[in-house]
Amino acid sequence: MNRILIDTNIYSYALKGDKKIIFNLQKANEIGISSISVGELLSGFKGGNREAQNREELEEFLDSPRVSVYPVDESTADFYADILDGLRKIGKPIPTNDIWIAAVSFQYGFKLYSKDEHFKNVAGLSLIDAALL
Repeated sequence: MNRILIDTNIYSYALKGDKKIIFNLQKANEIGISSISVGELLSGFKGGNREAQNREELEEFLDSPRVSVYPVDESTADFYADILDGLRKIGKPIPTNDIWIAAVSFQYGFKLYSKDEHFKNVAGLSLIDAALL
């Protein structure tokens, strides 16, 4: 596991102490996270009673030299459009934010690490099967 892009749920499971996910994150040379996932996390923090602590833990994670935040730009939008078109053609929609996350994975050449099964519907997406690790 060299370069991985983590889905929002992977960060959340790691934060909750999931030993298997933490082990897998420790093995990665580079961990990417999309700005979409960061937004989902920040939004979730606002709904809880530990917002300041959660933000601090996230900042500490993002400050790691092995972690980089990948933004969404015009190139990402092209990948997004292709993914959405493919999903429409097979009649298998997935949440919009997950299409953006998959687009970031394609754009930057990452394997995507997620517990969401619906990513398997994205043609050509390189996935790390969370169930097998």
